[in-house]
Amino acid sequence: MSNIPTPHISAKLGDFAETVLMPGDPLRSKFIAENFLEGAELVNNVRGVQGYTGTYKGRKVSVMASGMGMPAIGIYSYELFNFYDVKNIIRVGTAGGLREEVKVKDIIMGMACMTNSNWAAQYEINAVLPAVCSYDLLKKAEQAAADLGVKPHIGTIFSSDVFYDSTRDYDKWRSMGVLGVEMEAAALYMQAAKAGKNALCICTVSDHMVTGESCSSDERQTAFTTMMEIALETAIR
Repeated sequence: MSNIPTPHISAKLGDFAETVLMPGDPLRSKFIAENFLEGAELVNNVRGVQGYTGTYKGRKVSVMASGMGMPAIGIYSYELFNFYDVKNIIRVGTAGGLREEVKVKDIIMGMACMTNSNWAAQYEINAVLPAVCSYDLLKKAEQAAADLGVKPHIGTIFSSDVFYDSTRDYDKWRSMGVLGVEMEAAALYMQAAKAGKNALCICTVSDHMVTGESCSSDERQTAFTTMMEIALETAIR
């Protein structure tokens, strides 16, 4: 296929599994590959965005980083969905908690995304375009979490284009039931919808936007193993 390799992915066709776990951090991609996958092989390292393919419980699974923000995950998800025949992308990332019932280190599954991004404008649809996950993946992830004894928060998340947000409209977001804020899921969900593929965002709450509680950078990189296990169990179902 003439589109492979892409400007951002050096892998060959067939190097990726049908399901790709996608953390933002390349080091988290490496951690998942080294600690959960058997026979993991590095299939991409363009710009240090590490992608690996191996097996989990005998099933082929891939993991590759997305970098930070919607433009970055938009590039990698587009190329995986449209050029590499990937069917499912599960984002495994971090989020800032917003509501009182959401605690640091809790798991959030994004059923839908609100966003301040103009990402949807490229589709030229004269309507508000909903960014929603794959119900099939969400259902499988909820069951995988239950099997692991975990009760995730499932609902709306906010995908922000801005990390250092000067408005900090936390109360407005909370009033609309938003569980947490992150920076990638809305673009991933819309890319999946356009490609006719499946996407889900599973996040661990790394800090709380209201209480100020937070995890260390080391914990962000390696300690969120429950989220990783849920995603891997979802991938093989």
